[in-house]
Amino acid sequence: MAGHSAQPGASVTSRALALLAAFDAEHRRLTLSELAERAGLPLPTAHRLVGELVAWGALVRTRTGQYAIGRRLWDLGLLAPAQTGLRELASPYLHDLYGATLATVHLAVRDGTEVLYLDRLRGHTSVPILSTIGSRLPMHATGVGKVLLAHAPEDVQQHVMEHLTRLTPYTVTQPGVLRRQLARVLRDDYATTVEEMSLGGCSVAVPVRSGPRVVASLGIVVPSLRTGRPRLVSALQVAARGIGRLLPDGDTVPG
Repeated sequence: MAGHSAQPGASVTSRALALLAAFDAEHRRLTLSELAERAGLPLPTAHRLVGELVAWGALVRTRTGQYAIGRRLWDLGLLAPAQTGLRELASPYLHDLYGATLATVHLAVRDGTEVLYLDRLRGHTSVPILSTIGSRLPMHATGVGKVLLAHAPEDVQQHVMEHLTRLTPYTVTQPGVLRRQLARVLRDDYATTVEEMSLGGCSVAVPVRSGPRVVASLGIVVPSLRTGRPRLVSALQVAARGIGRLLPDGDTVPG
C-alpha cells in the first residue's frame, strides 16, 4: 500500500493528494481500482477525482487505460527554487558544451536512489538516448548517476548495491566492482560508462559543487570514449566549475 492514504472525513484536497501520492518509483502506471486502493478511497470518489485531475493535467490516461503522472505536475515542479535556479544558471554552460562537442549534454541531480534529469540538449550523433527532461534512471548505469552515487550517503549506496539491475550485457551488477568504480570517481573526479545503460552509448560525467557539496552532475553521451576522453573531461570540468561559482553555498536540490 502507498504511504499516504486519505483518512475518514478527509478534505477533497487531501483525497486528491492521496491519489497523487499513490504513485512512486515502483508504481508509475496504475489502474483506477489500484489508485483507489492505494489512496484508501471508495472507487466512485476516486473515479470523480481522477477525472478532475486528468482534466487539469495532473494525471494522464494511457492507451492501456492506466493512469500516470501528467506533464503539468513536472512543469510546476520546475518552478521550485532549487531546480529553477540550477537549470537557469547551468543553461549557458550546457549550450557551450553542446556547441563545442555536438554531443548530448545532461544536467542531473540525485532524487532518492535515482538520477533525475533536470535538463538535456540532444546531440547530433546517432547515439541511443533513454533520458528525457524529468525522467529518472538507475544510478549505477549512468555517468551522471555514478558521480552522484559516489558522493551519496552510505545508506543510499547500500540500497543501490542491493538493486543492481542488468540493463545491457555491460551493466555493472557486482557490488564489489561498482564500489571500486565509485572509489575511482572520488579519486579522479569524473565517471564513465561504456554501453551500460544502452548499447552504442558511452558517457562521461563530472560533479557540480556548491561550496564543498556535490549538488548535481554534468554529463556528455558519445558513441565511444576510446579517443577524446581527456578533452571531454576538461570541457565538463570547466563548465561544472562555472556553474558552481554561480551557486550559493547551501543551495538545496532533491535527494
